[in-house]
Amino acid sequence: MTTSAHPATATDADLHTEVEHYYARQMQLLDRRSCDEWAATFAPDGVFDANGLPAPAKGRAAIAAAAKAAGDRLAAEGLVHRHWLGMLTVTAQPDGSVSARSYALVIQTQLGGASVLHRSTVCEDRLVRGEDGSLLVLDRKVTRDDIA
Repeated sequence: MTTSAHPATATDADLHTEVEHYYARQMQLLDRRSCDEWAATFAPDGVFDANGLPAPAKGRAAIAAAAKAAGDRLAAEGLVHRHWLGMLTVTAQPDGSVSARSYALVIQTQLGGASVLHRSTVCEDRLVRGEDGSLLVLDRKVTRDDIA
């Protein structure tokens, strides 16, 4: 039997569970188009950067506006997106932030049609604590698998 040099502790497991719950709530906000609430899960100066976008969205207002524009486009096309995060790794950093890396899948459904895998991505976040102790995204980098 092989043992790890750094076995998981209860604190590690608790943090991992907290991050999983945070993402579940965050992705459901996005998928139901609660854009302002979703943007509030980012730090006030948070950044959302994706290699499929022309430029990063910086700050909650810009992040909310980008999410609203994307949601409006999907609604006009009769499309529904669901985000699924998995294969999550969580690492507490010495400065108190948390690094989180996951695979993020976007499932797309045409109203009245079948669901298909729309995007496969890697999501890398640096999470920080808000004044109330809740997690917030300080930086998010989403890398689509179909773009070099």
